[in-house]
Amino acid sequence: MFVLFEEAGKFLAGRILSEADTSLQVELDSGKRVKVKAANALLKFEKPAPAQLTSAAQALSQEIELDLAWEFASEEDFGFADLARDYFSADPAKPASTEQQAAALFRLFEAPHYFRRAGKGRFRKAPAEILQQALAAIEKKKQVIAQITAWAEELVQGQCPAPVREQLYKILFKPDKNSPEYKAVVEASRSAHKAPLDLLQQSGAIASPYQFHWKRFLFENFPKGTGFPSVQAPKIPDELPLADVRAFSIDDSSTTEIDDALSVQGLGSGTVTLGIHIAAPGLAVLPGSPVDAVGRARLSTVYMPGYKLTMLPDEVVQSYTLQEGRNCPALSLYVTLDENTLEIRETATRLEQVPIAANLRHDQLDSVFTEAFFEAAQTTPPDGIAWGVELAFLHRLALHLKAGREVVRGKPENFNRPDYNFSLDNLSGKEPEGNEAVSISIRKRGAPLDLIVAEAMILANSTWGEWLAAHSVPGIYRSQASLLPGVKVRMGTKALPHAGIGVKSYAWATSPLRRYTDLVNQWQIITCVKHGRTAALVAPFKPKDAELFSIISGFDGAYSAYNGFQAGIERYWTLKYLQQNKVTELTATAFKDNLVRADDLPLVLPAAGAQGLPRGAKVRIRLGEIDEITLDINSTVVERLDVVVDDAAAEQVDEEDNESEIAAGPISIAVDLNEPADQPPVTAA
Repeated sequence: MFVLFEEAGKFLAGRILSEADTSLQVELDSGKRVKVKAANALLKFEKPAPAQLTSAAQALSQEIELDLAWEFASEEDFGFADLARDYFSADPAKPASTEQQAAALFRLFEAPHYFRRAGKGRFRKAPAEILQQALAAIEKKKQVIAQITAWAEELVQGQCPAPVREQLYKILFKPDKNSPEYKAVVEASRSAHKAPLDLLQQSGAIASPYQFHWKRFLFENFPKGTGFPSVQAPKIPDELPLADVRAFSIDDSSTTEIDDALSVQGLGSGTVTLGIHIAAPGLAVLPGSPVDAVGRARLSTVYMPGYKLTMLPDEVVQSYTLQEGRNCPALSLYVTLDENTLEIRETATRLEQVPIAANLRHDQLDSVFTEAFFEAAQTTPPDGIAWGVELAFLHRLALHLKAGREVVRGKPENFNRPDYNFSLDNLSGKEPEGNEAVSISIRKRGAPLDLIVAEAMILANSTWGEWLAAHSVPGIYRSQASLLPGVKVRMGTKALPHAGIGVKSYAWATSPLRRYTDLVNQWQIITCVKHGRTAALVAPFKPKDAELFSIISGFDGAYSAYNGFQAGIERYWTLKYLQQNKVTELTATAFKDNLVRADDLPLVLPAAGAQGLPRGAKVRIRLGEIDEITLDINSTVVERLDVVVDDAAAEQVDEEDNESEIAAGPISIAVDLNEPADQPPVTAA
C-alpha cells in the first residue's frame, strides 16, 4: 500500500511500512524512511508506483481548467476527491481514479486565488469579487514582468529605456527594489554578465562621467533641485552709526559672498586699532524668517571648480555683502594693540555701518604682496603702493599671532603642502559640462595675504567665542582636545580649547553669508552687543537648546557631504588634467601602505611597488588607465629618486596623515545581483 502525503507544503509519496492511529511509517523512493502524521496522509493507493503517480498527476493537473472547476465547485467546503469526481467522472456516483484525485489535489493547491485551503485536503472556492481582483493582479504582474524583460533586453542591446534613465540615481543609490526599473537593471546585468555601472554607461544612461558625479550629488543632497524659493532680503530695522574707518576685503575674484573686511587705524601713533568687520545679515534675517528657512535648508555654500551653489540667493547676498564703495552693515571687532610689541590691550564689539573702500583680489595682488615685499617693508615703508602700509603692519601682526598660537599648539603649523586652484574654460558661468579645459595652479599655503586674513579671522572667532561664554550665551564651537593621532575636531555648544589652532575656544562667526553656523553665532553675538549681561535671557538660543543641537547635527552632515563632493569633483578635474595634458609619469611621495601622493598635483593613488617603502620616500611613477566613473587610477613605481628619506619630509607626511585625500576606488552602489529573480505569476488557465 502506498500513500500520498503533505510535508511542509510539498507533496510526497511512498510505501507504507506500518500504520498506527496517529501516524504512519513511510519509505520514500530514495529509501529514506519518514514518520507521517495520519492527518497529513491525503490519499492511499495500491497502484501505480508513487513516482509514476506523481508524474502522471502533475501532467493531468494542468488540463484542469480553473474557471470551469470554480464554476461548478460546491459553495461549501469540499475535498479534492469531490472535485475530481465532479470534474472527471461522467457518473456522479463513481469516484475518480487515483491519478485524477491526485491531479485535482495538485491543481487546487497551486491556485489559492481560486480556492482557499480549508484544512488538510479540503478547500473552499474564493468569492467572485475576490477572485476577479486576484486575476487582475496576476495579469498586472504578468505585464510588469513582460515590461521588465523588454527593458532588460534593451539595456543588453545598448539602449536605455526612458523610465530607467529617469530613475538612474535612485536605482543605483536609494532603490525601491520592487520597482520594475530596478529589476530590469538587475536582470540585464545578469544576462549580459556586466557590472551595473558598466552596463548603464554603455547603454547611454550615464550621459557623461561628470554628469554622473554631479547628478548623484544633487540626488543625494538636493532632491528638490537647486533653485531658491522667491524671498526678499529684509531691511535692517535699526539705525546704525557710521564707522570712521576705511575698510578693505581680500578675496579671490570669483568671490561674491564677501563676508569679511579689515581696517587699520593709528599707524605711527604707538597704538593701533585693528578692525575686523563681518557682514551682518543677522541684523535683518531673523530666526524663523523665510530667508532663515532657506539658509537652514542648505546650511553652507557648495564649492567646486568652475561653479558653486550659494547658501543664500544672490539677491539676498548682494544686500549684505561687503561691496566696495558702499557703507555696509557690519558686526565689527576692534582690537587695540601696542604698535611696537603687538600686545593686545583691549577689544570691543560694535554694530555699525562700515565704509568699504576696496575689494582687493588675491589673483591680482599675490604677485605684488610677496614674502620679499613684506620683508623689505620692515625697514623701508612701502610708499606708493595702495594699502601697502596697512598690509605691512597686518602681516607683521599675523606672524606675531601665528607664533603665539604655535606656542600653545606645541609645534609650528606645517604649510609645506600647497593649495591648488582649479580654473575651467567655462566663460558662461553655468554648470560645467565636464569636458572644459582645466588648468591647475599651485598656491603655497600661508601665502602672505592668506596669512593676514586667516589670522584676523582666527582672532575674531576665538575672541567672540570667549565673549559668548563670558555672557553665558551658548554658541556653536569647534574644538579639538589634543593633537594626538585620531583626536578629531568636533562641534558642540561649549567653549572648549582647539588644540589644532592653539586657542582657548573657537566659534565660527566670520562667514555668515556662506555658513549657517556663522549666522547662528552672529545672532548670539548681536544679542550680547545689544543686551550685555542680560543677553542670556533674550538670546535666540538658550543653553542646552535642542534646536541648537539639531542645527549642529544637520550642519555637520551637510558640510561633510559638501566637502566630500568637492574633493571628489576636484579629483575628477585632476584626472581630466592628466588626460588633456597627456601626462604619463609623475614624481610622488610614499604615503602609507601602497599609496603615494603626487608632488605637484592634488592626487593620491595606489602604486605597485610602493609597498614597504619608508614614509616620505620620493619616487617616479608611471600612470595607468583612468576610470572617470570610479575616479580610480593606478600607477607603478619606476624609479626611487632618493637614497635616504628626508626627516622633514617624513614628519610632514605623518602630520598630514589625518587630513589626506584617500585614493578613489569602486563606487558603492545599492544594486544587488544576488537577489532572487522574479518568478512568473500563476496563470489563470
